[in-house]
Amino acid sequence: MAAGINYPDDFKCPISLEIMTEPVILSSGHTFDRSSIQRWLDAGHRTCPITKLPLSDSPSLIPNHALRSLISNYTALNLPKSHPNPQNPQALISNLTSKSSSPELKLASIQQLCHLSKRDFELRKRLTESGAVAALLNCVSFVNLQEKALKLLLNLSLDDDNKVGLVAEGAICNIVDVLCGGESADCRATAATVLTSLAVVEVNKATIGAYPFAIRGLITLLRQGGGCERKEAATALYALCSFPDNRRRAVECGAVQILVNLLNLGLERAVEVLGLLAKCKRGREEMIKFDGCVNILIHVLTNGSSRGVQYALLTLNSLCLSSEVICMEVLKEGGFELCLRFLEDDNEKVRRNAASLIKVFGGAGCI
Repeated sequence: MAAGINYPDDFKCPISLEIMTEPVILSSGHTFDRSSIQRWLDAGHRTCPITKLPLSDSPSLIPNHALRSLISNYTALNLPKSHPNPQNPQALISNLTSKSSSPELKLASIQQLCHLSKRDFELRKRLTESGAVAALLNCVSFVNLQEKALKLLLNLSLDDDNKVGLVAEGAICNIVDVLCGGESADCRATAATVLTSLAVVEVNKATIGAYPFAIRGLITLLRQGGGCERKEAATALYALCSFPDNRRRAVECGAVQILVNLLNLGLERAVEVLGLLAKCKRGREEMIKFDGCVNILIHVLTNGSSRGVQYALLTLNSLCLSSEVICMEVLKEGGFELCLRFLEDDNEKVRRNAASLIKVFGGAGCI
């Protein structure tokens, strides 16, 4: 941590008495720096260093994100006044790219650049032309810098020219690393958001999809993440799966079952991805095999938003064209009556998809 800053005692590890860089919570409820408590446990101790109460054979160490954020913010706010003037972007860029800059100085510079670059196209351009991207990607790998570095990376990805350039600089490797093992839920969600931003450019969809663990990492986030992580992962998958090869990759990674389950749990964005995966033969086969898939899609038709209805209809169109059995099941669940109702919907795409599904019913001889 930065020298010369008087940190509160609560920021110090009870074992090492040093400022914590990676605070974790033990089952006893007390927080320690990860390296210190890990050494305690590795030495064979199975009691809490403070309460002396017994621990399990494999104690869990839960990241204390709130405390880590407090320490990080406190450090940034209390840096000596010799640190960069927020009105001097070039000095901030130099601090970011300089190998001699301390982690604290880099963090303060990244925070200010993140704030300034959000609405400043010229600054984003200057950042990419100055060689700062390589230094920024390096910062993504460091625990205390990761969250802010990702947000600055997201700002840089706002510009189409930068989207291709960031991928060419090797950003996908760093982003996927965070996606699969980021230090916090916010970091993992932001990593997924950066992928969504980069995937706006068509050529990047293929590059990202072909990168090892990119799509698998998003699907893992769908399965294991929290609400925000799942939402951002689904959005990134939707952006990537407009490219046909990525639909196949997503299906092979088990996306269909996870998405249908999440849709059943209320993550409506999942149906948007399903609408794209249903264009893939293997995707349709997986949906048809999933018991209850039709009921879940019908539920979206009756209770979902306009966009959810649009993609539920799109998905059902693909499934009914592939399977007469599914077609009959949709009719049995009231699909035809719902489609008739949607012919009067305000959303033109809903009306079009409903009319298309009615034609599928007729073509299959189901009505």
